[in-house]
Amino acid sequence: MARVDYWNHNVHYQPVILRAVPPGCRAALEVGCGDGLLASRLAERCAEVTAIDRDARMIALARSRAQAAGPGRLTVVEADYLAYPLADASFDFACANTSLHHMDFAAALAAMASALRPGGHLAVIGLAAHGSFGDYLADAPGIPADLVYRAVRGKGDPGAPIKDPGMTWAEVRATARRLLPGVHYRRHLLWRYSLLWSKPPNCRTAEPPDGQTAASAEPRP
Repeated sequence: MARVDYWNHNVHYQPVILRAVPPGCRAALEVGCGDGLLASRLAERCAEVTAIDRDARMIALARSRAQAAGPGRLTVVEADYLAYPLADASFDFACANTSLHHMDFAAALAAMASALRPGGHLAVIGLAAHGSFGDYLADAPGIPADLVYRAVRGKGDPGAPIKDPGMTWAEVRATARRLLPGVHYRRHLLWRYSLLWSKPPNCRTAEPPDGQTAASAEPRP
């Protein structure tokens, strides 16, 4: 079993993603895998996992976890997700944990939806920016909760690149609902949101803005 050797907000919400893995999952995709902790946990639930990240240091850490997962279970790819060719309808599960704000959110979400087979599941944990006073109020209860978690569990940092989100909570919610009809959006206590979606048969996801296709879109600088 993959060892969870540190705690932070992203690790805290990994169970939301893991619970969304469909039974009998054959192939799973993780976008922005970081040090490979989540990917190694997915490999315990899925026959094959493809984990993609563009940061060389994170890829090195993820590949060391892939060796522990066993031959053929976890494939780690160093690449820009939006520029990496993946066949449509080739995965039963696609996920991202606090990585989509590092790239064009709409293009990445559309690409993940396209990569899913009909009936496949998508799970995203993400980070968003405050766009109103109400956003600050909504986040206030997380402050004492975070202090308690840190006191009990500490806080670990694998050294992944950090980037402030460019989209507000409302913009994330609206974009996800446009691209993924029927998506379940939830805002969580420790300053994260989740998106959970099942791809229906004959689903046609919306195109990213400005006429971009998911495959040709470039990440934001």
